[in-house]
Amino acid sequence: MLNEIKIPDISKEIQKEDLLAILQNKYSLVGPLWVNQQMEWMNGIYASFKNHDKYLIVMYLLKKTLDFYSRNFIKLTYDEFYKRETVEIKKFNISEISNALNIPKESARRKINELEVMGVIKRFKKKIIIDRSSYEYVKPVHTVKRICRFLSAVTRICEAQKVLPKRITTEQLELTIKNNFSYIWKIYYELQLPMMLSYKKLFRNLETFHVFGICAVNQHHTKVTNETSMSRDKFLSSLLSDKVQGINAMSISDITGIPRATVIRKLQLLVIAKNLSIDDKKLYKLTGNFTEKLKQPQNIVLDHLAIFASKVFNIAPL
Repeated sequence: MLNEIKIPDISKEIQKEDLLAILQNKYSLVGPLWVNQQMEWMNGIYASFKNHDKYLIVMYLLKKTLDFYSRNFIKLTYDEFYKRETVEIKKFNISEISNALNIPKESARRKINELEVMGVIKRFKKKIIIDRSSYEYVKPVHTVKRICRFLSAVTRICEAQKVLPKRITTEQLELTIKNNFSYIWKIYYELQLPMMLSYKKLFRNLETFHVFGICAVNQHHTKVTNETSMSRDKFLSSLLSDKVQGINAMSISDITGIPRATVIRKLQLLVIAKNLSIDDKKLYKLTGNFTEKLKQPQNIVLDHLAIFASKVFNIAPL
C-alpha cells in the first residue's frame, strides 16, 4: 500500500499581505536585522568582484539557470547544486544584460570580458558556464545562515501576532532552504535583483548605495529608543535623532572593502545631495532628505521580502 501523501491545509497558508503588514508595522523589530544582513551580503559581493555590476551579471545569469530548473520541475538540494564547481547557463547577449541590469551596453560588454579574463565565465564549445571556483564566496554559507536568522526573528513576531502557530527555528529554516535550494534561491534572487536595481536607480550606482547603506546600518544600531515596536515611517524618522552618532570614512572603507578615496568621493556626493550630513568630527549621518527618497524603493524591497518569506514559511515544518 502506498504511503498517504500529506496535503497542506490551504486555509493555513501564510499570506504575503500578513507578512508585509508585519514588516511595515513592526519595522523597528526587524528593520535593523534586515539592513545589517543586507549590507553584510553586499560586503561579500564587493570582496568577490571589487565591482557590484559584475556580481549583478553573475546573479542574473545564475537566475536564468534556476528559472530553467523551475520550468522543468527540477529541484536540487544545496549539496546537489554545489556538487560541481561549474554551472551551465543559457546563452545571452549584451543587449539583454544591458537592458535588464541598467548597465550601458559598452560597460556591460567590458564587464563580461573582465569576467571571462577572471575565469568566472567560460565558453566551452557551444556551452557557456560559470566557474564558481574562480571567485571567493563560492557557497553562500554565511548568506544562508544570516537569512535564516532574520526569517526566524520574523516568525517570532508572526507567532505573537497569530499569523503563525509557532516560531520556526533558524535550524529548521536552514534545513528547509538547503533541501529546496534551487527553488528558494531562485526566489531569493527575485528579491535581491529588484532591490539592487531600484537602489541603483536612486543612487545612480551601487557603490554609492553601499556607502550610504553602511551609514544607515550604523544608525539603525546606534539609535536608542524606549519603544519596543515602531512602524517603518516612525522608525526612519527617529533615526534623525541628534543622539545618534555618525560614522567616519575610514570605518566605512574598512567595513565595505571599498578604497578610502572612493568612499570619501561617494560621501561628498551624498552630502551635496543632502542625503548625508557631516559634523565637525567628520562623522556622517543620515538627513531628513533621505526619508522620502527611500520610500518607493523600500516599498519594492518590503513587498518582495514578504513574498520571499511567505514562500519559505509555507514549505517549512510547523
